[in-house]
Amino acid sequence: MDPFPTLRTITIREVQLPLVHPFRTSFGNATTKHAILVEIEDEDGNVGWGETTVEATPGYCYETVDTAWPMQTKFLIPKLKELNSDQFDIDALHKKWAPVRGHEFAKGGIEAALLALLAESQNKSLGDIYGSTKDKIPTGVSIGIQTDISKLLDRISTFIDQGYRRIKIKIEPGWDVEPVRAIREKFGDILLMVDANSAYTLDDIAILKQLDEFGLMMIEQPLAYNDILQHKFLQDELQTPVCLDESIHNPKDAKLAIDHGSCKIINIKPGRVGGYYNAIKIAEEVGVGAVWCGGMLETGIGRLHNIFLQARDEFSIPGDTSGSDRYFANDVINPAVRVDDQGYIAVPKGRGLGYEVNTDQVDAYTIQAMSYRL
Repeated sequence: MDPFPTLRTITIREVQLPLVHPFRTSFGNATTKHAILVEIEDEDGNVGWGETTVEATPGYCYETVDTAWPMQTKFLIPKLKELNSDQFDIDALHKKWAPVRGHEFAKGGIEAALLALLAESQNKSLGDIYGSTKDKIPTGVSIGIQTDISKLLDRISTFIDQGYRRIKIKIEPGWDVEPVRAIREKFGDILLMVDANSAYTLDDIAILKQLDEFGLMMIEQPLAYNDILQHKFLQDELQTPVCLDESIHNPKDAKLAIDHGSCKIINIKPGRVGGYYNAIKIAEEVGVGAVWCGGMLETGIGRLHNIFLQARDEFSIPGDTSGSDRYFANDVINPAVRVDDQGYIAVPKGRGLGYEVNTDQVDAYTIQAMSYRL
């Protein structure tokens, strides 16, 4: 990958966007989306935007807005400033950040802005940087835990009518076999998967084995977030592919999990694996049909980055990149990301992100902001 241009400034903004509908998982019920938006400008006035897709609480992982903010301001941005005295590339950036253990989301948000800036400075689409080959991507929808099965079926019917090509539902003990059975009875052989967000243990194996009868695409992260070994024991007992999400933090984790049979599919969330560079490495290593791109309720900025990633050849499984209106009444980009009536999202072709960042809307959602000269 080419060197980055000489940088002038970096600005980080904590934002909070209200969700159109509450989103409930086994972690809890979300009504807003917190994130840190990253804006980097080079000496020629080009601007790149990225998103640190953390959450407000440490349910999904230990990183939150309140951990990523000081990590970026006290450690990552100063190291970026040290690099800026010489021409540097993505490998040099990762090497410079290597002494900072973990904090993948904090790193990934800054890296995303740098990669978008690289595209802008070269008058290219971000898709050229990410190796995108597709004009459009199939997309799915993730549906939180509902108050009853009737409401769940109504929600699914709405999304099927809108063209979404894959349905994912969140599950937890007591909300698993019966909802899935009801979906199959009403909608037949639609592409269907479930996501447990670490809500089960091996003591629940009898329940998880019942899901084999429903022809699911996968069961996502059924066991503990920090466990790869026990997922192997579970995968050996199941016909349904296990997909790992929270357990995978870097390319080495992904290779370990696949090589040892702990799962058959990897959910690549770029922030969780340290950024899009690592996400591409995992996709190349694991291969076509065994990776897909999950979502973190991203704003339009993170959503566009994910679209370009999913436009690579390896991503044949519909991801969680829904339209902007699925989550936000007013997104931070113009125009909003749209899903067509066939369930596809067009891959932007313009320079950089291919969309305009609505800075007025960004300002309206901003809680705090800091700028640094690089």
